[in-house]
Amino acid sequence: MTLNRGDKRRGSTPFAAQQHLHRRSMPVDERDLRPLPPDELSGLVRCTSYSPGGAHRQSWASDSSDSVTSSGSDSDGSLYKVILLGEHGVGKTSLARIFGGVEDCADAEEAGNTYDRSIVVDGEEASLVVFDIWEQDDSQWLQNHCMKMGDAYIIVYSVTDKVSFEKASELRIQLRRARQTEDIPIILVGNKSDLVRSREVSVDEGRACAVVFDCKFIETSAALHHNVKDLFEGIVRQIRLRKDSKEDNARRMANTKRRESISKKAKRFLGRIVAKNNKKMAFKAKSKSCHDLSVL
Repeated sequence: MTLNRGDKRRGSTPFAAQQHLHRRSMPVDERDLRPLPPDELSGLVRCTSYSPGGAHRQSWASDSSDSVTSSGSDSDGSLYKVILLGEHGVGKTSLARIFGGVEDCADAEEAGNTYDRSIVVDGEEASLVVFDIWEQDDSQWLQNHCMKMGDAYIIVYSVTDKVSFEKASELRIQLRRARQTEDIPIILVGNKSDLVRSREVSVDEGRACAVVFDCKFIETSAALHHNVKDLFEGIVRQIRLRKDSKEDNARRMANTKRRESISKKAKRFLGRIVAKNNKKMAFKAKSKSCHDLSVL
């Protein structure tokens, strides 16, 4: 889908060097929700020329340029559908717009609810299509389809709203029922972590919930852009761990370990030894691992 403008160009802002953003207008129809065949993925054309409302916030995006990337540049990459789930008011749209680089635009309200962008994670390019359509309408069909169409899910709650946290648990159960035989990457996100005085859900509660439901966990602040980049890079890593070959993942892990300090390696090694002999320590070790978005 394209923005309803005279030149019919798809808009984008670079995420960083060689990383590209595309915004799709709403509403999203059924054709957008169907899986794309490989021949269509390889034919995607990316542009980095549209910059509505002037410069964007610079935490992720840099100045755009009038250039077109060859459609062949995606042939070695992958395109993944990421679905945002959660109660109204928890910050799903804010997180999506930060990813899309449009949260400060004058026409942000017209930007739509679907964003796709190519990002480089661990030296390799991947394309994410982020759908913020969970509350698009009251259609049960749409929500049921959301549960089945994603390559990965981000379940968002507000740390200032206990009810939204409980709803996040319900959504995780619904996902488990909808995708019983599949190992789908899920990240539980406690947003609004900057509102310390209004907090109703502790970090430990969020972490424990992630351990129980066997998913990853991170707290973010869309207002401060805290951990938002880590969130979307983490979802790419989680998808790769499940979809890519053992050899590719072993190579990435080796590169990560080479960058680690000796002290971190020693701590991790000792933690594993202690956890083997102590159930409480084993649970703590598992709860800490739910923060690491680069491991299963």
